Amino acid sequence: MDVKIEESWKVHLQQEFEKPYFSTLTHFVREEYMAKTVYPPARLIFNAFNSCPFDKVKVVIVGQDPYHEPGQAHGLCFSVNDGVQIPPSLVNIFKEIEDDLGIPAPRSGNLTRWAEQGVLLLNATLTVRAHRAGSHQGRGWEEFTDAAIRCLAEKRDHLVFILWGAYAQRKGANIDTNRHLVLKSPHPSPLSAHRGFFGNKHFSKANEYLSAHNMEPIHW
Repeated sequence: MDVKIEESWKVHLQQEFEKPYFSTLTHFVREEYMAKTVYPPARLIFNAFNSCPFDKVKVVIVGQDPYHEPGQAHGLCFSVNDGVQIPPSLVNIFKEIEDDLGIPAPRSGNLTRWAEQGVLLLNATLTVRAHRAGSHQGRGWEEFTDAAIRCLAEKRDHLVFILWGAYAQRKGANIDTNRHLVLKSPHPSPLSAHRGFFGNKHFSKANEYLSAHNMEPIHW
């Protein structure tokens, strides 16, 4: 199957595109886009991959679902388009960055600048029906994004995997911690941020690790 995705990712994930589950998933997603309002816009489904080629990845942040309200989702987890109100979890992420690194919160919640520096902002599920959180879960996206995480963990060295919340931690359960830095904490959601997300210092820890392995740190 010819999937429109950044070339280096196409090479590494080609086996997934040939599997029966991906064909079934593709059919489902096409039908949904034709019949319903689905986010992100179809051209941005693989934006996380297209914005951050395989060999450029330094940090992986794992989210769950795209935002499901109009104008928010653009294919990068936790990120919203310019001009869109910054969602509560991202507000808390910016608060932690400010506390950790002294970088004031930006006015925009668009995290494309992170992706361009090597941060793979990967949702477990890459599409969602409008106003219906979780509506495309269990359709095959999770298997695909598991394969992407596994591929990075097995074929690259000294990456930083940032796993916030139980769901993301399950996604990253098999990463070799002798080979990569795996950072875990509660989710930045207002429901859980005070249980250990605030003060986790993941952003400085990630940069210290990258610097220690001769990689340019991320300007968060």
